[in-house]
Amino acid sequence: MSEENKKYELLQDDTVTTPSGETLYRIKALVAIGLLVSPGELGGYVESTQNLDIYGNAWVAGNAWVSGNARVFGNARVYGDAWVFGNAWVFGNARVYGDARVYGDAWVFGNARVYGDAWVFGNAWVFGNARVSGNARVYGDAWVFGNARVYGDAWVFGNAWVFGNARVSGNARVFGNARMFLRNTGTIPGGGKRKTWPK
Repeated sequence: MSEENKKYELLQDDTVTTPSGETLYRIKALVAIGLLVSPGELGGYVESTQNLDIYGNAWVAGNAWVSGNARVFGNARVYGDAWVFGNAWVFGNARVYGDARVYGDAWVFGNARVYGDAWVFGNAWVFGNARVSGNARVYGDAWVFGNARVYGDAWVFGNAWVFGNARVSGNARVFGNARMFLRNTGTIPGGGKRKTWPK
């Protein structure tokens, strides 16, 4: 037996259709959610209550879409024109916004941020205080975590890890089984295909 949703309602008269044909419903808060959402406030679009937890402070706002088996829970927020779909999870205090896309079996959690036109997909994880932004892509089984930043047109994929205070930017590609980190703050300029740094 499913529990009653006292957090938000799905508005049957305010819908959008995804490119793959799913109908998503705008949400409306029934109660105050955290400090940012007032009762009666309109949110973004979800396919069902399975997409947005009926407990906690998680919220989907603006014109954001969450569909398929994707889940947003904890204190996470998805907003702007972001899309979360497939089997992706966004949780903890994570934020996904702008025109970002999180899909496949990807997870974004902790205090991570994915924004701009960035995509996180496949089995990738972005967590800790990591930031993925710009036109960056993180996919495959890649992890970006710690205080790492991936931005610009950079790609992190395969089994690669970017962590610590590492910065990956420009047109850089980090892939394979690479492990890229910086113990102290610093930047690795884009444009190369450096597989492991430092040695």
